[in-house]
Amino acid sequence: MMAKNKQSAKARVVAKAKFPTRFGRFTIYGIEGAGPADEAVAIQRGKVQRGRPVLVRVHSQCLTGDVFGSERCDCRAQLEFSLRRIAKASSGIVLYLAQEGRGIGLINKLRAYELQDRGLDTVEANRKLGFAADHRDYDFAAAALKALGVESVRLLSNNPEKVSQLERNGIRVVERVPCQPPATKHSRAYLQTKKKKMGHLLENP
Repeated sequence: MMAKNKQSAKARVVAKAKFPTRFGRFTIYGIEGAGPADEAVAIQRGKVQRGRPVLVRVHSQCLTGDVFGSERCDCRAQLEFSLRRIAKASSGIVLYLAQEGRGIGLINKLRAYELQDRGLDTVEANRKLGFAADHRDYDFAAAALKALGVESVRLLSNNPEKVSQLERNGIRVVERVPCQPPATKHSRAYLQTKKKKMGHLLENP
């Protein structure tokens, strides 16, 4: 992940509504920043209380997994795992970011799928297309959490880079909560690549 030289991201809540789901009752927020690509959706259970860490999942958009149920990745499984955990907590947030394909975009992600079908893993495919293994950053994610009044989190994640970036941008991560639903035969190699090449903290994927 390459460091970016830019001013701290800004964010503001521009919409809010009641949001009943099969996981429970939430409030949904629309959040915008200064740039055209700076937008996110957050769904929140309960209230954010000053000084108390919030259970948070920062989740990057995955059309193929979240919507179509692809088992090439574990994205939908992680999202549903997080929603179930948050539904049982006194308060929690899923922050949903428009960072498809680890930040390379939907069409490039499908191009990466083609390369994976020829034998490359996810990291090799991204690099073959001229991208970093993980092209995302979490500056705007931190700003969006601040716009919701969040100062400290218990973060549902296996990604140490996500923890580091949030902390560098002023969100205190008091605990990293493992987010590892069961693997499938299709996602196991993908998870092994995450662990071996990207440093994700996974137990026996």
